[in-house]
Amino acid sequence: MDQEKIGKFIAQCRKAKGFTQAALAERLGITDRAVSKWETARSLPDASIMLGLCALLDINVNELLSGERLDMDNYKDMAEAHLIEMRKQEEAANRRLLSLEWVIGMMGTLGFFMGMFAGSYAVTDPWWRAALYVLGTLMLLAGGQVALKLEQSVGYYECPECCERYVPTMKAVFFAPHFGRTRRMKCPRCGAKAYQKKVLTK
Repeated sequence: MDQEKIGKFIAQCRKAKGFTQAALAERLGITDRAVSKWETARSLPDASIMLGLCALLDINVNELLSGERLDMDNYKDMAEAHLIEMRKQEEAANRRLLSLEWVIGMMGTLGFFMGMFAGSYAVTDPWWRAALYVLGTLMLLAGGQVALKLEQSVGYYECPECCERYVPTMKAVFFAPHFGRTRRMKCPRCGAKAYQKKVLTK
């Protein structure tokens, strides 16, 4: 997607509808700085407000992502291209977040071992020793909780029986037997219990 082209198109449609940046932002419940960033190609509209923006500018999402008005001849091709592009962007974002899961998990584990080591060998005062043990344990628990939440909410799990891709509950992920990011869970669609792999896109 060409951000500069999209930005110019948003500005053109906004002016054609008689909106200032501030007026458009107010109608969308955002700041005028966000609108300015779109129009100067520093960012794209968030997916959660794209439909509202398109309704106000009297365009559709494909036209917004193309940065131009579309006729029926190239509408389908552009729609497919945008879906592919958005899927690639979702996959890249989810891959980055899942990498962060490993970093946070490792930091929590490292903090735990450092607390245990320091408490056992670096201090002699029993209060400091207890404090370091508690701190190390809290780091492990906090890191594990954040890492597990990322694994649960980023991407989807795919049922091998019906190929349903879904986001499970935190409880289902926590109690599921697993190896790596493959967990044995019950599919909400077909009800089969099986080992389900993590996938990045729907």
